[in-house]
Amino acid sequence: MSARTTSKDSAKPRLTTSAMIASIAGAGQRTRSAPFGHALAALAAERPEIVGLTADLAKYTDLHVFAKAHPDRFYQMGMAEQLLMMSAAGMAKEGFVPFATTYAVFAARRTYDFIHQTAGEERLNVKIACALPGLTTGYGPSHQATDDLAIFRAMPNLTVIDPCDALDIEQAVPQVAAHAGPVYMRLLRGEVPLVLDEYDYAFELGKAKRLRDGGDVLIVASGLMTMRALEAARLLAADKVAAAVVHCPTIKPLDEATLLREAGVPGRLVVVAENHSLIGGLGEAVAGLLLRNGVAPSRFRQIALPDAYLDAGALPTLHERYRISAEAMAADIRAWL
Repeated sequence: MSARTTSKDSAKPRLTTSAMIASIAGAGQRTRSAPFGHALAALAAERPEIVGLTADLAKYTDLHVFAKAHPDRFYQMGMAEQLLMMSAAGMAKEGFVPFATTYAVFAARRTYDFIHQTAGEERLNVKIACALPGLTTGYGPSHQATDDLAIFRAMPNLTVIDPCDALDIEQAVPQVAAHAGPVYMRLLRGEVPLVLDEYDYAFELGKAKRLRDGGDVLIVASGLMTMRALEAARLLAADKVAAAVVHCPTIKPLDEATLLREAGVPGRLVVVAENHSLIGGLGEAVAGLLLRNGVAPSRFRQIALPDAYLDAGALPTLHERYRISAEAMAADIRAWL
């Protein structure tokens, strides 16, 4: 179903209910289908210890691609997320490298203690990849994981990743598998935008990368907000505002050296943009880092979701309402400058 239909009474496209779960890709934007599933299936062909588990969400986390390629290493756990995480921990104990997938809300809110007491405390090689992070669904607070980064940042031993696009995901998968210890990765699924290949970018676990430079404002972003930041930077350039963009896909541990260096450039407004509540995510992590190290930018602002239960509705409408669209970002940065 198309995300839009045209009303007879108006030339303006009318959003339909399918826009609640539509791809975040813009019209005509390049995409790759199921990058996580394809990358994991390819890696598993070389590494027989990799297994895939899901809680009745293979199709909606792109793990169905892995299941088709490696049916003997795929485990459907049913609607039992706590069992999913405990089983993944048990497999890791036996030397496997399990990738467990579900929705981010279920991992963060429903299975936290099970991850904490097994994968976290024992530093097990459990890799958790979760769809619908932040405001990537219009189905309301039951499905919108606006607090997952705050929750998982607090867990000792856990690496936390928020990839931007298909390239980021494809390159992150083998590094996540090679990392010794548990990992939580936010997952964009389906038709995922492809943008970072235009910026000579390569994913490195634990590293932030500057994608473009600019003397007026520094935008530090993760996840889909890096894509939005790049779009906003182009809009700002039309107004003679030079915006630098730093992509920070690893939320924990932070690339402190890069962030301190970039935020320490004098005279720039520093903006942190994230698809997450302004409470406890990348913005507060960066702010704390700067304060602890005596780095004082001329001004500091956050572009993030509010500390509230969000509305249900079409994603384009909600992204504009909550000021995380490229146009809203550019407008707010202009006002702050």
